[in-house]
Amino acid sequence: MKTHHNMEKIVIIGGVAAGATAAAKARRLSASAHITLLEAGPDISFANCGLPYYIGGDIENRSSLILQSPESFKEQYNVEVHTHTLVSSIDRQAHRVVAMDVRSGEQKNFEYTKLILAQGGRPVTPTLPGADLRHVFTLWTLEDMDNISRHLSENSPKSAVVVGGGFIGLEMAEALVKRGLKVHVVELMPHVMSVMDAETAGFITAELMAYGVDVHTRVGVTEITSSQVQLDDGMLIDADMVLLSIGVRPTLQLAREAGLQIGESGGLLVDAYLQTSDPDIYAAGDMVEIDHRVNGKKVRIPLAGPANRQGRIAAENALGGHHPYKGSIGTSVVRVFEAVAGITGLSLKQARAVGFDADAVVVHKEHHTSYYPGSEPVTVMLVFDKATGIVLGGQTAGYKGADKRLDVIATAVASKLTVSDLADIDFAYSPPIGTANDAMNMAAYAAENKLSGYSPSVTAGEVDALVDGKPVLFIDVRDVFAFEKSHVNGARHIPLELLTGQIDSLPHDRLIVVYDETGKKGHQAVRTLVNAGLSHVVNISGGHQSLQRLALTVGFQHVKVALLPIEAKRINDEKQEKTTEAQQAPMQGEGPVLVDVRTPGEFLMGAVPGAVNIPLDELDRRYGELGNNSGRDITVYCASGARSAYAQMFLQQLGYTNVKNGGGITRMMAMYRQQAS
Repeated sequence: MKTHHNMEKIVIIGGVAAGATAAAKARRLSASAHITLLEAGPDISFANCGLPYYIGGDIENRSSLILQSPESFKEQYNVEVHTHTLVSSIDRQAHRVVAMDVRSGEQKNFEYTKLILAQGGRPVTPTLPGADLRHVFTLWTLEDMDNISRHLSENSPKSAVVVGGGFIGLEMAEALVKRGLKVHVVELMPHVMSVMDAETAGFITAELMAYGVDVHTRVGVTEITSSQVQLDDGMLIDADMVLLSIGVRPTLQLAREAGLQIGESGGLLVDAYLQTSDPDIYAAGDMVEIDHRVNGKKVRIPLAGPANRQGRIAAENALGGHHPYKGSIGTSVVRVFEAVAGITGLSLKQARAVGFDADAVVVHKEHHTSYYPGSEPVTVMLVFDKATGIVLGGQTAGYKGADKRLDVIATAVASKLTVSDLADIDFAYSPPIGTANDAMNMAAYAAENKLSGYSPSVTAGEVDALVDGKPVLFIDVRDVFAFEKSHVNGARHIPLELLTGQIDSLPHDRLIVVYDETGKKGHQAVRTLVNAGLSHVVNISGGHQSLQRLALTVGFQHVKVALLPIEAKRINDEKQEKTTEAQQAPMQGEGPVLVDVRTPGEFLMGAVPGAVNIPLDELDRRYGELGNNSGRDITVYCASGARSAYAQMFLQQLGYTNVKNGGGITRMMAMYRQQAS
């Protein structure tokens, strides 16, 4: 790299993520280069990703979003900053840019030895009636944020329509709910977060609906009036304000007029060193097209992370460096209320579309041990190449721990790790932090099992194509309470614990599709059936949870699944544990008694009729409720038979002589129904 930069004049056009980062990096590389930053707007180096959170009240102080001012940038980096300065042309021969101060009209010329373009993009504004009304907004700058905040404060709108269900649209939907508005989201694609698979997006959709947001998909807006929005299906929605968030278009007019080459994806063409078709002009951020690291295709990825990294590299190379930018894998994550979902690399559909013989698996597993308080399930989808096992991409979703697993997949994709590599990684574990076999390990095991043929599976998104026109038997291996709430129409209910006893009644000439709640017991069911000689058996990866999310978003053509009700949530709701009232009085009589020793929450989910709930943890102080008759006929049961074995032993030690362990609830329910019939 050059060490003398006395003659270098670096001019950077654009002063937010890529531009400000490039300016700071250039100064760190050279104490003597003359560095000038030109920004068309009033602000430089502001946290544009934070704008929705200020509107929603999560970020209290506007000043927190201002990372640098022209004055602080000059003081800290000795960079000349000109805001309100619109560049009108680039004279490539003379190495000069012509600009104008938009406040005074004064024209200025800036000479350069190297030019870095970092103009980013602008929100796409549709040409539809009413798009220019005063209560219609986009969100891209601090000025946009101020306009929205002012409208909320001064006009107290009651209803809003957010047009576009991408990152900014959904973050703004949350912000407006937090400000007390009734919010509708309108998305032209089949589901919100269209970059993700339907079942990942289904997790976010359910969260939106829980907070009262109405989600309208596969529809567009035809007109905006002063008080309503009309959709192309004829529906009218009341809207005191409208936010347009339908995409970002790169700012390319200046580059085009300068004769710089535009790439195939519609972004400014740069080489591996972020050099444009002019060797003295570099570019970074939302305006450029780059290589996708997985498939090598040219893509535009308008994200803050890649923009910042490109800004650093462009500055380095403009000052004589030879640092290649390896491309992006498009890792992106969104949090909507408490729900988090993200994607990295390729989705299954994208992987197959670009020629990979790809497959995918889904697991839902607790983010830390289930016995430690606060455990929440996290979803992991892994997409991999069937020929090599190399991880091509993945998605995650959950209330806790989704971001951590997404970063693991991103690292695997960037490093070209295989699913077997992932299976063997030691992840951080202690009961409040993780599990001994992390969700990532479990996803990798599921992928290995699918690749080897040991446990055939399909994703929820593949179920429709699998059953189209074929005689298929669905077997639901969950417990009776889960089955009664929702199941695949026509499915045969055989709880896993009873499956072995019913194998002889199953057909050998039909495809059998098994599923449970998350996919884990479905895998056990597949192995049970395969070991019994049935060869046409497949598990639904992700189980009923995945089916629900897909049904909520895009639905099925050949399969029907009843949607479970979505529990309403409110901002600042405190989660309260469900409890049952303990029976304080001794149980009357001397007759047989059935005791459910599961937790009150489990008991509320469904219990054997006539059972009383004395949780195992409370048995030492509540056993007196069983009466004084030590010979009384007592049957204890739990979820699997493990806790009830301890309950049986404890009661026997107390002198109860006639205590039976009924085992798990599935067998108890089967016995109850047998007796009832």
